[in-house]
Amino acid sequence: MSPVGILFLLFLLVPLVEIYFLIKVGNIIGAVPTIALVVFTALLGAMLLRFQGWATLMRSRQVMEQGQLPALEMLEGVLLVFAGALLLTPGFVTDAIGFVFLVPPLRQALIRWFLRKSEFRVQQFGDSSQPRRSGRHTIEGEYHRDDE
Repeated sequence: MSPVGILFLLFLLVPLVEIYFLIKVGNIIGAVPTIALVVFTALLGAMLLRFQGWATLMRSRQVMEQGQLPALEMLEGVLLVFAGALLLTPGFVTDAIGFVFLVPPLRQALIRWFLRKSEFRVQQFGDSSQPRRSGRHTIEGEYHRDDE
């Protein structure tokens, strides 16, 4: 199935699943408590997302101060944005997935699994104070335009 087909299927199925669970929970605990629970999970998720975002930002700053590329932290940031979108979407299933992305060990394990399964590779370079040699040579010079 193509990526467009998968997205279409997700946009069709996710709201249907969310409505199903909202109706089921609403029948058990009532409409007002269900709405309050959805609002509470969104607020709690926003608070946790803010905390996790700051922690990830601080880790990326530490990695950059060591002269390394914060690739894993950037991928964590992408997952945190995705978690925020899921947590702001009303529903219990999307909230559950969003909360899973907010747990640092689970988020990092998911990123490691993705990197192993994909063609993406994260390279760590050595000390940034050491000049890196490459096969390219820089030729310095001056030029002037003949058409002036």
